[in-house]
Amino acid sequence: MTASAQLTCALDKIDGANRADPNRETVDGESLPREYAYSQHMSRWLFVLESEPSERMQIACRAQHIERWTIPRTDYPEGRKAYYQWRQACGRMHGRRAAEIMADCGYEAAECDKVETILTKRELRQDADTQLLEDVACMVFLERYFADFYEEKSDYDREKWLRIVRRTWGKMSPRGHEAALKLAEGMPAHLLTLLQEALAGAGE
Repeated sequence: MTASAQLTCALDKIDGANRADPNRETVDGESLPREYAYSQHMSRWLFVLESEPSERMQIACRAQHIERWTIPRTDYPEGRKAYYQWRQACGRMHGRRAAEIMADCGYEAAECDKVETILTKRELRQDADTQLLEDVACMVFLERYFADFYEEKSDYDREKWLRIVRRTWGKMSPRGHEAALKLAEGMPAHLLTLLQEALAGAGE
């Protein structure tokens, strides 16, 4: 199988898995399986931030939330510690599933292992690919989910929101910051004000 055929195989298998999501998201008036829609957002932003991404990054971004609905957040207790435990469990599962799919499509073990490591985000800050994945994920959150999340968590006080925005910003690289600031120009006024306040307080 050629390199391009391996990539097509892997992306198709990831898409097939994510189309099984029973949850839905509306994109441009069309109802799509939620994690399939998310994977398309990830791929789109990857090409915005990196004009010629590697095959491993195309696969990692597409598999960022592969079959996430199979590990519900409700399986874990409330609270920040349990939330991070859930996130870590999801990351391990996403990495394992992506590596399995890549192996089925003929990728070498070392490449499968690399994508698995990227998706667990164990080497964030030390690894350029992992950082790119994080930048892409943050851009998808800011563009597609930040506004709804803000409405959903309307009981959060201002300081908590400022911490959330600063944590998100802190995960991103300068390239991600530049893209986020461009995106922010089109945000609703209340979200733009929140972002500006958070960054001012963080010394940006």
